[in-house]
Amino acid sequence: MDSQIELAEHFERSRKHLRGVAFRMLGSASEADDALQETWLRACRSDFRELSNPTGWLTTITGRVCLDMLRRRKANREETADISEIEQFAPQAGGPDPEGEAVLADSVGLALLVVLDRLSPAERVAFVLHDLFAVPFSEIAQIVERTPAAAKKMASRARHRVQGSTTVTRPDFARQREVVDAFLGASRAGDLEGLLEVLAPDVVRRADTYALRAGEPKVLRGAQHVAEETTGNIRRARFARPVLINGSPGAVVAPAGRLLYVLEITVRDGRVSEIDITADPERLHELQLSVLDAIPV
Repeated sequence: MDSQIELAEHFERSRKHLRGVAFRMLGSASEADDALQETWLRACRSDFRELSNPTGWLTTITGRVCLDMLRRRKANREETADISEIEQFAPQAGGPDPEGEAVLADSVGLALLVVLDRLSPAERVAFVLHDLFAVPFSEIAQIVERTPAAAKKMASRARHRVQGSTTVTRPDFARQREVVDAFLGASRAGDLEGLLEVLAPDVVRRADTYALRAGEPKVLRGAQHVAEETTGNIRRARFARPVLINGSPGAVVAPAGRLLYVLEITVRDGRVSEIDITADPERLHELQLSVLDAIPV
């Protein structure tokens, strides 16, 4: 009985840390809570006496639980969420707190969660545990059932995909990033004048059918038209975050880290000249996304 009480005390002291690990692995607050519940059940069935590092031991269990959940998720992967699902992230009285989950995702980094979701389950576990929580590869190897050397290679591959690379020269990259940030800031604020300042007069906005709502044109031309449409999409825009897309600054719309669509933004002469919006699942899979803030400017 005393040992069970001791375990409960260790678990409660480690809860915040364990939830942080689970959330970064799973990208979902509710799934992270489920992972913690399973971690507790597995811990109770294990021999936890005379542990020198209870938090490390519980972290290892959480890693195994999350790996199992990620593998099941991959095996039963559903289609990319429809654009209308943004509505579910609006706060509703008396219901779940998707807004709170969105805030949690934003605190971790929406772009990071999007990129992590494109890794294999084992790569994600290896990267999160080592790079974000400094778990040694000897322990990660036991979780992913590989050698320490193989676990290290997994984390390295994941790190390369997360960090990405760009062929844009440093001054041009910095300027493009500045313009993308200005566009996103004005979009989230519904600032028509701010959008007109950052959009080229002959800007072209293109979108695939997956990204469009009823009545929206596939191609829209001119700063005034694009700015007016953008100010009418504040709900979408508030979930937009900058990322690196195929080596150039762009943006994703990803409520709570769930990728809905990508904005490839072309900058010429210090203004946005083209915006290509993609929500087609097959096309999204082809795009190389990485965390833009990992690129030095």
